[in-house]
Amino acid sequence: MLKKFILKKIVQLLLHALFWFGVLLFYTYFFGFDSSDFSYVLSFSLFLMPITIATTYVFIYKIIPEYLIKKRYILFALYSLYTVIISVYLILISVFYGLIYLSSFVYTDMAPISRNLLFVTLAVYLVVIVVSGFKLLKLNLKHVEQTNKLETKILETQLKLKEQQLKYLKMQIHPHFLFNTLNTMYGFALKKADETPEMILKLSNLLDYLLYKVDKPFVLLIDDIDHIKDYIELEKMRFNNTLDIIFLTENISEDLKIAPMLLLPFIENSFKHGAIKNGLLSIKIILTCEDKNIHFSIKNTSTSSESYKKGIGLENIQKRLDLLYKGHYTLNITNENALFKVNLILNTTE
Repeated sequence: MLKKFILKKIVQLLLHALFWFGVLLFYTYFFGFDSSDFSYVLSFSLFLMPITIATTYVFIYKIIPEYLIKKRYILFALYSLYTVIISVYLILISVFYGLIYLSSFVYTDMAPISRNLLFVTLAVYLVVIVVSGFKLLKLNLKHVEQTNKLETKILETQLKLKEQQLKYLKMQIHPHFLFNTLNTMYGFALKKADETPEMILKLSNLLDYLLYKVDKPFVLLIDDIDHIKDYIELEKMRFNNTLDIIFLTENISEDLKIAPMLLLPFIENSFKHGAIKNGLLSIKIILTCEDKNIHFSIKNTSTSSESYKKGIGLENIQKRLDLLYKGHYTLNITNENALFKVNLILNTTE
């Protein structure tokens, strides 16, 4: 790690040295225009180099990152003004250096461009502006990269949180479902009913679904329908002659997918909280597909809506819908005229 750091610093120093050597060549070419005294031009350029380097580094390592990037504009303007004043003063000294030490007070012996303070200042600040521009571009790219990384981390955190919420909701559904089913089996076992083996087989199928498919983010709708049918068959055994249930499916696409255990809680609640009227618990379930839209409706005889509001299933299903299909579903629940109705339209377009 230390070797890489040292190597990186050496490479950085070499690149800086190469760049400033290029600036020196630029100065000798610029100030050597219309002058044949190479010794004068080189000495003048060398004298100007520390001024250029110092001014440039003050801007790119202090003023720009500390004040401009952090939007401290007043301090940026103030310190920029200080730097310009000091650098212009030093540039003026370089002009006098050319006049006094290099030309021995002979104005005509000076390189023509080096006589003009404005041109010398422009040459210095051309370098400063170019380097500052590259520094701003580098800082901007670094900021964009950091922003992208931060957004990625936020999205990953949100995704993990979403997955944990879904797992928690599923953990609540499983015991709720198993509790109802095992209670039914217990009642059959006590009566030593002939249907008990078939019920165990149905429960085995449901447990297989719970253990191996429900942890997937999405399952085929046709598989979920088979699971619902198994559940309904179990309930038929439990209710015997007191159940009047209709389950209709239409236009079910074989490749359409849905979140597992999404529809079952509605059906569970219709059995758990539905009311027996005139000796029957009436339930009607309709499931149809239209393109990528799933239309699900269920209605059952009922008394009060309070029992539904207290159930785990409906509360969980609302949360799961918000997590998985936010903005892509419509859910209406009503309880009127002794009928509890659920209408769900689900858009599964990815």
